[in-house]
Amino acid sequence: MTAAAELLKARLGDLSPRYGIVLGSGLGSLVEALDETLRLSYAEIPGFPVSSVSGHAGELVAGTLSGVPVVMLSGRVHYYEQGDANAMRVPLETLKALGIECLVLTNSAGSLRDDLPPGSVMRISDHINYSGFNPLIGVDSDDRFVGMTNAYDAELAERMQESAERLGIPLLAGVYMWFSGPSFETPAEIRMARILGADAVGMSTVPEVILARFFGLRVVAASVITNFGAGMTGGEISHHETKDMAPIGGKRLAAILADMIAADAVRG
Repeated sequence: MTAAAELLKARLGDLSPRYGIVLGSGLGSLVEALDETLRLSYAEIPGFPVSSVSGHAGELVAGTLSGVPVVMLSGRVHYYEQGDANAMRVPLETLKALGIECLVLTNSAGSLRDDLPPGSVMRISDHINYSGFNPLIGVDSDDRFVGMTNAYDAELAERMQESAERLGIPLLAGVYMWFSGPSFETPAEIRMARILGADAVGMSTVPEVILARFFGLRVVAASVITNFGAGMTGGEISHHETKDMAPIGGKRLAAILADMIAADAVRG
């Protein structure tokens, strides 16, 4: 067991988390809904990476959400910060060691579809690893050959859709394409992405999905749409736009996730 897992097990006591949730930009309201028992900055946890991106808190918060024990990772480290696709390995490995079976991944993304405007939410049905980087490069075991046909768990996806319908929140499904960043995509790259079948683009999540499947975790993921892709509106894209728009869709996604987990509590 890693030093991080040993520390957290000791601090969590009798709390046995069932869900791990990685929070992207704009999901602060979900943290506020948590009856927390533990809050630690990443800097306090052995091996946890510290993000340099504004808008990412960089802390672990654990407690109960609708009566269900969960651990939230508020903020992530991206490939583009240090050129390391394996940056989130220790946090995800730690979640696995804590007994979590289901991982919920969230992010902010740029839309490639007219029916996915800024402020909306997209459930990720599949992804395209356009960057080509992979966190399992260098793993000296045949376990590195992870199947990705069912990377996004069908049952969890159905439950997310059901929660959105109960709340009356539109939730379209689509394919997420990972670009390495940190520069935004060009209009030509956006046209290419649309031709290849992508519905949204972003700079995170895909390495985490690969790691999660490597660790045997079930995955469900969603994007908060913060902008249209380059060239679709004529305006320039900025990180400020992402931070400004993320809370709008973030509140919608937070409500969906809270309902989904509450339904899990009822289901038992």
